[in-house]
Amino acid sequence: VLFFGGRHGQDVGIGAIAGAPFMLSTLTLALCGWTIWYYARKGRRRPGPNINPTIIGRDLSFFIAGYTLAVVAAAAADIPPVRWLIALLLLGCYALYLHRTLTHEGEVGDAPEHLHFARILNREPTMLRFIASQVIVGLAGIIGGAYIFVDHVENLAIDLGMAPVVLSLVVAPIATELPEKINSVLWARNGKDTLALGNVTGALVFQSCFPVAFGVAFTSWKLTAGTVATALVAIAIASMHLYLIKKAALKPEHLMCGVFAYIATIAYLLTTGHQP
Repeated sequence: VLFFGGRHGQDVGIGAIAGAPFMLSTLTLALCGWTIWYYARKGRRRPGPNINPTIIGRDLSFFIAGYTLAVVAAAAADIPPVRWLIALLLLGCYALYLHRTLTHEGEVGDAPEHLHFARILNREPTMLRFIASQVIVGLAGIIGGAYIFVDHVENLAIDLGMAPVVLSLVVAPIATELPEKINSVLWARNGKDTLALGNVTGALVFQSCFPVAFGVAFTSWKLTAGTVATALVAIAIASMHLYLIKKAALKPEHLMCGVFAYIATIAYLLTTGHQP
């Protein structure tokens, strides 16, 4: 979206970048909390969340540090060298996170599925031409989807009298992040709480470091009040959860509180973002 989005690509791209951590830390974690609470009440799993505090705490700590740095970068919007330095720090932060994650023994997830192309053609999934072909087709779909997404968001924003960045803050993460997080719901239902929450908190670290680094480096990174508000809410919710994890006091109800923060922030965006 940033590179191929056209006239409003940067606005929509920044909205998409900021929207993902906001939705993940509020609505998605709330959904996990509700799943744990509901199925525990039904007697279909143990009360929880039963998590590995080291894994989830590490993820939240990296997210808070990285996303705070991203917000600070907005103050250097008019100083490109500083923004580029911050972008490098964010990439370095994610590299350190990967190193610590991969060297830490964690829970084992499900085996990956076979390549779509390999299943369609009934061939071995390790064949390089199928791997390369699927990567190329997927990349083309991402680029083409960026054009279509920005165009539709821009038109819809004009029709609604809203700024494209505001609409993309809401629409983009729901369209891209939320469907994949159904895995977290299934894991939470089955009592695999570390996998369920780790799927979300790991995505939080990625979203706060990798995409943000590109936004900081290759856009003006001039954040609107609404964008800053979503970032502060995400950091505050993550900080609250981290504190409760360290106190061994995190409950499903605490996770579920994120939905109220999500609704209140969206209401703020919709009532203050009507100027395109």
